[in-house]
Amino acid sequence: FLISILWLVVFTKKLFFWVWLWQLKEYHIGRFLDHFRTEKGKKLLLSPWLAVKAVALFGIFFYPHLYLFYFVLAIFFFESLLAIRHSFRKTLKIPVLTRKTSLILTAGMSLELLALTVFFNLGFSLKKFTLYLLGLDILAPLVFSFLVLLFQPLTVALREQLIRKAKKKRERFKDLLAIGITGSYGKTSTKEFLATILAKKYKVLKTKEHQNSEVGISRRILRDLNEEYDIFVVEMGAYNKGGIKLLCDIAKPRIGIVTGVNEQHLSTFGTMENLLSAEGGGELAASLPEDGLAIFNYDNPLVKKDRIKDYNARLKNVKFYSLFEKESDLWAKEIKIEKEALSFKAVAKDGEQAIFNLNLLGIHNIHNMLAAAICAKYLGMGLAEIAKAAAQIEPWQSGMQLKEGTGGLNIIDATYSANPSGVMSHLDYLKVWPGKRVLAMPCLIELGKASKEVHQRIGKKIADVCDLAIITTKDRFKEIKEGAGELPQTQPREREAEVVFMEKPAEIVDKIKSFAKPGDVILLESRVPSEVINSLIR
Repeated sequence: FLISILWLVVFTKKLFFWVWLWQLKEYHIGRFLDHFRTEKGKKLLLSPWLAVKAVALFGIFFYPHLYLFYFVLAIFFFESLLAIRHSFRKTLKIPVLTRKTSLILTAGMSLELLALTVFFNLGFSLKKFTLYLLGLDILAPLVFSFLVLLFQPLTVALREQLIRKAKKKRERFKDLLAIGITGSYGKTSTKEFLATILAKKYKVLKTKEHQNSEVGISRRILRDLNEEYDIFVVEMGAYNKGGIKLLCDIAKPRIGIVTGVNEQHLSTFGTMENLLSAEGGGELAASLPEDGLAIFNYDNPLVKKDRIKDYNARLKNVKFYSLFEKESDLWAKEIKIEKEALSFKAVAKDGEQAIFNLNLLGIHNIHNMLAAAICAKYLGMGLAEIAKAAAQIEPWQSGMQLKEGTGGLNIIDATYSANPSGVMSHLDYLKVWPGKRVLAMPCLIELGKASKEVHQRIGKKIADVCDLAIITTKDRFKEIKEGAGELPQTQPREREAEVVFMEKPAEIVDKIKSFAKPGDVILLESRVPSEVINSLIR
């Protein structure tokens, strides 16, 4: 009986974890499998616990001595204590409760109780019962993944029904102007900037945070779209070719904005051609009507200007924005980057100009602002009017904020998301800070074949900018370290970067606090452990 209770605690913890992981990867098989190419993913499959349990399983099968049963009991007892400790510390991985996760968790826990009931009633021997519990425990990843996939047909059917309802409702709003925004990065910021600006003149509905999939967009339409709205600003994300087209079929955009494009999610797209087709803007441009408008980032080397007409030969209006290129339709000059703000003069091809003063951090936000401004200008707003509205945009809307840290430290919170271009831009921004500069970040994921080269580039930038870089995952630490050592000796070094690997939150915090002094700046990039964030930010 005791071993059953302990096993139930351990197995339920694993149920929560594996459903959490599937939910984190948005139930996308490619993203889920890609996780096991990372160091953390490999540890899940090759953990010492798994090896010990496998040895115990074979030991009991061939040599069923009583001390082995006590050994298994001790394993489950210790794991139960760990589960309880994680629960009290609120570090237990638990999925966000939705109808889907609630259904899967209920089915999983029912399966656990049913399995125990059946084996109790069958009157199995201690040997068989222990073997059964150990076997199920070892196979937990497969059992719970199978359970998740078992519900996929139902999920797909419900999703298709949701999409059909959303399409039907969207068709009723013939005069609604939908604006689709896609790209590898910059989507959320551009959506926030554009919606804030347009709200000064129009009634605007926008997709919410993390609401860039077919389910999220459909739910937004069904729950909130009504006759009051003039404009619907839609963030569009995808992991496969054809994903953006599906979203366009739902939202029916007449204007499409393509922000930045890089190698992010290359592993799920498979090829750069597939990525460019989706988040590179091909499918969005192809979905626009003849009198629609496509807006592209002129500065992005992956966007081939001569290929845009190949996406949609009927499309009459294509506009570009740029930081420096005067051949574009809107560009920036007189750029000033400060610690807590930035300013620039926006210049349009027709000669109109306006000065933008923004409470935002980093030059990358100028790209996103130009994308929003060129769209707002096309919809009848003057640049001065746009600049006035943009001045009210708050730092949180850009996904990067300056926060007051403990011990007088300045914390740059960029933990919302991460991509190669974003990391490089954030590191460039650190140059405005005169004191010590510290970076804490994990290695980036889902970069496919580009991963090695991307992390070497990040390493070079770290060497150029930082005094200390703490890498919290091991996957590409070697490449970052190599890149940091490749800065040419002829290039003057203002500072020597210390690049270290640390994954324990307490050690990371201790290292930062012992290294930095009041007034220094700490950049927290991507999914840094929450314990680190909570310890450093007031």
